[in-house]
Amino acid sequence: MLVPKKVKHRKWQTKRVNAKKDTKETRGISLAFGSHGIKAISSHRIESKQLESARKILARHVSKFGRVWIRVFPDRPFTQKAAEVPMGKGKGDPAGYCFEVKPGRILFEIDGVSDAVAREALRKAGTKLPVKTKIVTRAI
Repeated sequence: MLVPKKVKHRKWQTKRVNAKKDTKETRGISLAFGSHGIKAISSHRIESKQLESARKILARHVSKFGRVWIRVFPDRPFTQKAAEVPMGKGKGDPAGYCFEVKPGRILFEIDGVSDAVAREALRKAGTKLPVKTKIVTRAI
C-alpha cells in the first residue's frame, strides 16, 4: 500500500467540507501520461487500500503490454479509535493514510492496450473507489 516515508505531523485536524460549496479541482485535471484515464466526478477521501485495490485490477488487465500511472498519493493521515472505547479521552491512533479527491481529478492513467481493454479495466477499477468516476480518453 502507498504510505509516506515520513510525515511532519502524526495526526492532522479534521478538515470541514462545506457540502454546498463542492469546489472543483484545478490541478491534475487532464491526461498527462496515458491514452485512457479515470476521472473523479464527486469528492471523497480515498484510502490507500482502496487505491491499491484499484491498482491491482489495472495491473491485471494491462499485464505485460500496458503501463499504469497512479496520479494521486495518500499523504493525509486519518485516525480511528479502538473498538468499544468510550467517548472522550483524546483522539484515536493513526489508522492509515488517505487522499482528498475533488471533482475533476485524474486518478489513474493507462496506455499500451486496446480501447476495449482499457475501458473495461478502468470501469472495474472505478467500482473499487468511493467516488463517482468517468473514463476519459486523449483527444486525437
